[in-house]
Formats: sequence, C-alpha cells, structure tokens
Amino acid sequence: MSLSKNKTSVCKTFNDCRKPTEKWEGRCVVYYKCGLLGTIHDVLKQRPGWVEVKDDGEWDFQWCEVGWLRENFDHSYMEEHARINHFRNHYELTRKDFLLKNLKRYKRTLEREASCTNGSKCDFFPCSFALPNEYHLFVEEFKRNPGSTWIMKPAAKSQGAGIFLFKKLKDIMDWRKHDGTRSKEQKDAAQVESYVAQRYIENPYLLGGRKFDLRVYVMVTSYFPLKAWLYREGFARLSSTRFCLNSIDDKYVHLTNVAVQKTAPDYDPEKGCKWKLQKLRMYLTAKHGRQMVETLFKEMDNIIIISLQSVQKIIINDKHCFELYGYDIMLDENLKPWLIEVNAFPSLAPSSQEDYDMKYRLLEDTVNIVDMERRLTGKEKRVGGYDLMWNDGPVYREDADPEVFGCSCLRANTYLGCMNDRENQIFKQIPAQKV
Repeated sequence: MSLSKNKTSVCKTFNDCRKPTEKWEGRCVVYYKCGLLGTIHDVLKQRPGWVEVKDDGEWDFQWCEVGWLRENFDHSYMEEHARINHFRNHYELTRKDFLLKNLKRYKRTLEREASCTNGSKCDFFPCSFALPNEYHLFVEEFKRNPGSTWIMKPAAKSQGAGIFLFKKLKDIMDWRKHDGTRSKEQKDAAQVESYVAQRYIENPYLLGGRKFDLRVYVMVTSYFPLKAWLYREGFARLSSTRFCLNSIDDKYVHLTNVAVQKTAPDYDPEKGCKWKLQKLRMYLTAKHGRQMVETLFKEMDNIIIISLQSVQKIIINDKHCFELYGYDIMLDENLKPWLIEVNAFPSLAPSSQEDYDMKYRLLEDTVNIVDMERRLTGKEKRVGGYDLMWNDGPVYREDADPEVFGCSCLRANTYLGCMNDRENQIFKQIPAQKV
C-alpha cells in the first residue's frame, strides 16, 4: 500500500523478498505497519515472515488508529491484497449519536416492512435522544417520567470522559449554558457539543453489590455480504464502589470504564475490577439455571446482529477493510441485556498479566482471520477463539441437549463465555498455500 499510485505492488513472494538463508515455508512475506505499541505490536512482531516497515514504507497490513484513518484513507491507494483494521465510516456504528440514529431508523424500517413484533427486536437500547437536535423530544419524555435518572454522554468521547447523571432538567439547562468542555470560540458561536441523553438503567444486575458491564469482541470482515465473528472470551468490568442510586455524582459507583475505575482511591492494580466472561457465565448458570442463561446469551447474539444490520447499508464496504469492535452490554436485574455502546477502537492496554494474555490471544486470532498468509479455505466456522456467527445469514451448529432444548435443534454458532480451547485446534497447523 502506498500514498502514491506510482509505487509498485508489494505483494512479493519469499524468493523475491528474502535471501536464501531466510526461507519461510514458501509463504508470502507480509510487510506490516503498526501505529501502536503494546499488545498488537507484540502480536505482529512475533509472526513468522512478517516484516515491520516504518514511516512511509509500503505495507500489506496496517493496524492504525482512527485518527490516521480519518486523515489518510481517502488519499491512499491500496493494492489488491492490502488490509487495514477499520472501515472508513466506522463511526456510523461507534459514535453514540449515529448509533442511536441508525438503530431508530432500522426499527422504523422493520415495523414498516414487517410488523411491530419485528420492531421489538430493537428494544435493547435504552430510551435515548441526541442533543441538541432532539432536545424538545427529550424534554417531553423527561416530563412524562418525573423522578427518573438520566445519563448524559458526549457523542464522540470515550473512556467515560464527560459523562454525568442527572434527575433535574435544570442540570441540562446549566450544561447548555456552561458546558465547560467548549472552547471560547464555540461559546461565542452558540455551539453546543453533541451529547446523547439516555434513560439510566436504575436496576442493574449486581455482583457483590457492585454494578458492571460486559465487554464483548466482534470482528466484521465484510458488510456485503455481512460476515461477523464472535470471540469466546471477554470480561465483565466492575465498579469499585457498591451501587447506590442516591449518589448520582459518584463516578466510581456508576461508570465501569477501567480508565475511570483505576483512578479510584481504593483501586487495586493486582486485583483490578474484571471478571472473565467464563467465570460470569458459570456464576449466572449456578444461580439462575442453564436455560435462563442460554436465553440471555441468545439475546446478546441478537443485539450484535441487529446493530450490525442497522448500519449494513451505510457502512462503506471495502474488501481491504475489517473491524474489531468492542461491544459494551449491561444486564438489568431481570437478566435483560442492554446495548450501551460500540467501540471502534477498544482498549488493548492490559490491566494485568491475565488481561494481556487474553488480549494477545484475541489479536492473534483476529490477524489469523484476516489471513494474509492464505491459510484458510473460507469454509471455517471457527478460527482460534472466534466462532462465525453470521455469514450472509445465521450460522448454526447442531447441538442437541434434550434436557434443556428438547429434541435435536439448530442453535446459533456462538460460544460466548464458554471455554476457549483454542489449543485443541491450533491454527498454526493449517498448512500455508504456496504463492
């Protein structure tokens, strides 16, 4: 890949690129560029036959930040084989106000084209309004539910920045007049930062009296046709302080972001504030029974697919692009899952050795699915810890359990929170194709 169309292709075989003493099983040499240090850089650096390039060097694979994409994608020329880790308008799913807009539109489409029953499939997103555009609609809803708690979120910020809870409308009026995040020029132009006002989930499911949300990883390799993979591992992020709805000003009670929690006075970097998804699934199964937990995880599958379908016709599909999304999902006390947001750049910074190991596996399997070495057949339902959940339609597995499901039935090909026994089907055993 190059910023200039005059540069030649970089897809060279081993014999073109390397000395005879550097043979590597006849595979392609892959030139990669990585704009980040840390876990992803470690993963790419250890791959046999992968060579890092610096600055404006030509590359086959790039892992970049969204800022680089915004500044360079439209001016870049990519060779046929090149791959990059974002779709160019990923923000249609990952910016909070755009996600809200697209989910509302998709729900109306389902209701219009099918029935209200289908529209109810979208009822996994808390009642929300994009401000300032929907301010008057928000006020009407606010007045219909006096005493409710709401949460304000900047539309384009992450890691809990700028979020606050409120119960009085005057708090919004104060925000409009005195929003401290705005520059003097913005205030002079009477501009207001875009926010999403969302009804707060007042009855969250608690672990040890503490609120938590789930981080679930989803990889999309194509939007036309839609092809999505769900990773088995993930984690629950717990707040460091016991939940109390009366203390709405205490961010350590209500915000589960690690970036927020690690600033808490009693934060323990050794213990952290995370549960593995496997541990959470076992806990919920022991407490509520297998069938109820299976229903919960099936509803989480639905959240992922419906949200992707809501942007399928809007995302600019590009064969060069793939995306690793971080879904944030919260459970209420009835075990109903709620979509909180979707991240285009989920944090890869580890908070512990265990966290590093999990993210290393995740990223290694992500790169395996991109398949720069051409080892896959295209028919795989599983690669490492990933299970193919959607391939232009639902992907099923036959998994009969008469005790829970009755007779033999088709079930979604997802194992979220189940054991990631990736060592039993090691990807590296798949032979590379000759180039």
